[in-house]
Amino acid sequence: MNDEMAKLMVVFRTAPYGSIYSFEGLENVLIMGAYDQDVSVLFIDDGVFAIKKGMDNSGTGIKDFSPTFRALEAYDIEKIFIDRTSMESRGLTKDDLVIDAELIESDTVEKMMEEQKNFFMF
Repeated sequence: MNDEMAKLMVVFRTAPYGSIYSFEGLENVLIMGAYDQDVSVLFIDDGVFAIKKGMDNSGTGIKDFSPTFRALEAYDIEKIFIDRTSMESRGLTKDDLVIDAELIESDTVEKMMEEQKNFFMF
């Protein structure tokens, strides 16, 4: 049995409006965290809207689940990143978000993705 823990990255790329992808992504992150996996979470492109305060999910029939992202810390998921370009190009600042995550540049995103063993895209 390999004792080395695989690096997993959950990438939120789509807006939480009109689909349940973001909600499903959040559920997957919490499950992985419950099993002590080495999980990184990245919000990029329209995925940054998944952590925006005041989410309007009326189109999905699911209540605003963005505050649940605050539970990531309780699951020891500390590697949470936001692509700075994605956030700023959508007119968002860190004050607009429900969690405090590390802002990273696009070239850092590329390097991080190269280091991962598995991706889960939502």
